[in-house]
Amino acid sequence: NFQDLIEFVTGYGATYNPSKNSLKLPQLISLKASAEGNLSDVISKNTNYNNKVNERITAFSGLKSFSTRLVNALQTTDATPETIGNAKTFNRKMQGKKASSAQTPTDPNTPAPTTISTSQQSYDQLIQHLAGLNSVLEAETSYTPNETDLQVATIQAKIADLTAKNTAVATAYTSISNSRITRNETLYSSTTGLVETANEVKKYVKSVFGTSSPQFAQVKGIEFKKPKI
Repeated sequence: NFQDLIEFVTGYGATYNPSKNSLKLPQLISLKASAEGNLSDVISKNTNYNNKVNERITAFSGLKSFSTRLVNALQTTDATPETIGNAKTFNRKMQGKKASSAQTPTDPNTPAPTTISTSQQSYDQLIQHLAGLNSVLEAETSYTPNETDLQVATIQAKIADLTAKNTAVATAYTSISNSRITRNETLYSSTTGLVETANEVKKYVKSVFGTSSPQFAQVKGIEFKKPKI
């Protein structure tokens, strides 16, 4: 719509000569370029956010069954009933904490949510439960499984990977959130935004050519409005 407005304004030639700088043709073209850049940036950062969410989903998949395997492995050692009980406590916490599905994208174009606090905390807690379980295993001298994926060093590496992927989601969310703020400022600022500017251009055309002029008829139906919040 803004491009349509620019095309009409361009067609008016020297007759379109507003005194307000922000309404001049070069500034309109510049504003359009900024808006397009902001929109593209939101799309790019939204895709990156969803990619990070997908990577986290993959990394956390099977975590609960893995936790149970670790407890089962511990029970085949010389660990005391108290140590096994401590491990089972962390496993119960792991099984009972369900990571939010609100973050799960259905496709790369799924918009990032407006908040990720609940989901982020849920994943944080899953990591904490695994770290707690690992601390129990690490302290048990008889826990020396031959299976590489059950060994303490492997678990530590898994915790580090889960933490990194969880942090990456938070970082990507911050990025998309900031990008949305910039986009909204460019489009909807009450003083310099594209919507406000476009409506002022229409008013200027109306003042120059008249309410019943064919020029105003060209632009008056081009819609520019702020979204309802």
